[in-house]
Amino acid sequence: MVCGSEIRGMLQPFLLLLIYQRPDHGYELIERLARMGVADVEPGHAYRVLRGLERERLLTSSWVPSDAGPARRRYELTAEGLTELRARMSGLARFGTVLDSFLLLWREKPDPPASPPAPVDARVDSR
Repeated sequence: MVCGSEIRGMLQPFLLLLIYQRPDHGYELIERLARMGVADVEPGHAYRVLRGLERERLLTSSWVPSDAGPARRRYELTAEGLTELRARMSGLARFGTVLDSFLLLWREKPDPPASPPAPVDARVDSR
């Protein structure tokens, strides 16, 4: 599961991809992120990212009436958003290759000793 500070850097491309797959409302996007393994996204943070993407003209939004309450804002990808998503996906694919190599090295390394040796204290007590 992706968590913590890693999410802050990845939330933009994750949201762009989900909206590319299917335009949606904010809370539904947060639920879809959770199903991807990106849990515990604070709604306020997700909405700030969505507003930022809209300011950058990567998304548009419109109010859509709801059967179960007030109208909700639905987000859609723009042509500029698709261009940005393609660029980000290319970079992420390269990063994925590097990450795969890193994880392979980790899996191939022997297990570390049970506990590392204690550091030797260079100070000598002269009492």
